[in-house]
Amino acid sequence: MTESPDPTILRVVDANLNRASEALRVIEDYARFIQNAPAPSADLKQCRHDLRAIRDRLGPDRLLAARDVDHDIGRELKTEAERSRADAESVVKAAFGRLREATRSLDEFLKPIDPTLADIVETTRYRAYALESLLLRVEPSRVRFRECGLYVIITAAFCRRPLEATVHAVLAGGARCVQLREKGLSDAELLERARMFRRVTREYDALLCINDRPDIASLVDADILHVGQDDLPLREVRRFVGRRMLVGISTHTVDQVALAIEQQPDYIAVGPMFPTDTKPQDYVAGPEMLAAARSLTALPLVAIGGITSENADAGRAAGADVLCVCTAVIAHEDPTAAVQQFLR
Repeated sequence: MTESPDPTILRVVDANLNRASEALRVIEDYARFIQNAPAPSADLKQCRHDLRAIRDRLGPDRLLAARDVDHDIGRELKTEAERSRADAESVVKAAFGRLREATRSLDEFLKPIDPTLADIVETTRYRAYALESLLLRVEPSRVRFRECGLYVIITAAFCRRPLEATVHAVLAGGARCVQLREKGLSDAELLERARMFRRVTREYDALLCINDRPDIASLVDADILHVGQDDLPLREVRRFVGRRMLVGISTHTVDQVALAIEQQPDYIAVGPMFPTDTKPQDYVAGPEMLAAARSLTALPLVAIGGITSENADAGRAAGADVLCVCTAVIAHEDPTAAVQQFLR
């Protein structure tokens, strides 16, 4: 390290160490308290530790002596965008932006002082890129889900073809979201099956939903968890998956829709739209109930239950963003053609 670093450079380094550390603290709080994500929280804590090590190496007293808050011309310069945040995600997005800028500046200004310290910052910067992708991936998933059009539930007992061949055929037809729904498997069997679904969905760049089991969904890094009225409450599910995974919930009445809205899911499934043998119900909610749900929320709505290519238009007309089907596709002799017919 240079014995007597330029005080003006130390001033820049001090400011950006503070900026980066503050941003990391904001992001860590988001990962820890909002997303309940232990691994990212640990990584962020390590990043803060690495920056603290740089400060210790340079000498806290030396950095403090270089600080000149009274003559900082940028103290009062704020844009309108900095004065407000719409939600927690916008807070953490802004923090990641500050972190990128601060670490880039540190990387450059540490080079005249000690290139090895600049290398530490570069490592931190690239680790932050990966964490940003991990923590904020849910927003692109929301967009992808709303736009997927068709959502296919796959249960081995209803498949005409072998299970894995059916998953491939469904995705080859153009479906971009599949749900693994198996109620009777052992945990080990379900986990093995979920891992197969995850491998195949990644091959097709499709969304994977796991029914009912937040533990299995977390283990295979699923995109979505779906719960029913008799499954774990949404607030408990969030303790497992936080905000890093989409969570959807099934509803059958307007009252259930209203309650679901209060719990802030990422989408609401409404059904059954029509009589169905896949999951028999004592009643049929029908498109009218879907239309009532549409009047209550802007959340994505999924029409489910008894949907075929012949009656699918009724679900769309009632306000569904996505149609959810099961046997109409997986029990078909050609699941690929069945998906394509729905998409047409």
